[in-house]
Amino acid sequence: MDGTLTVAIHDFAAIKSELGLEPGRPILEQLGELPAAQADGKYQRLDEIESELARRASPQPGARELLSALRARGAALGVVTRNSHTNALATLSTCGFSEFFQPAFVVGRESCAVKPSADGVHMLLSLWRADAADAVMVGDYLFDLVAGKDAGTATVYVDSSGHFPYADRADVCVRSLRELLSILEAPNQ
Repeated sequence: MDGTLTVAIHDFAAIKSELGLEPGRPILEQLGELPAAQADGKYQRLDEIESELARRASPQPGARELLSALRARGAALGVVTRNSHTNALATLSTCGFSEFFQPAFVVGRESCAVKPSADGVHMLLSLWRADAADAVMVGDYLFDLVAGKDAGTATVYVDSSGHFPYADRADVCVRSLRELLSILEAPNQ
């Protein structure tokens, strides 16, 4: 969701610093290693930070058009995020995307093991009664691509820089959602 459907605004280094975490490791994994008494306050603060970011979220250019085109094709749409479910729904609402996603199809960190685990993708496939071969995971980071690949889906890597450092994990690499839409709308797609 963040950085894929929305313009990336998370400053992960600042968040880690504020939470007193190591700079070189993912936030949720570090919080998961802490004793519950210590982690609880940090999770609460993380929720507050994410809530503020949700209120400031803005749509990625081309996101609405892509979601509309996918919905017109009858595609089931879901989100697998490392955010909380509540903050993911708030982010989607802020960006005007709520109409595209049933709340049950927004998988937050409290629902299952977080990406790069494929659990969230498997959860959506199960809810949709869909086969992984008929699904696509779209994301802007390694964890998204690993989760999609491990679940058996095709993967689309969105990297506006055009550097694609994780291209080996992607079936398709695009610089924007508009580029992905043009691929989707191309004949024989």
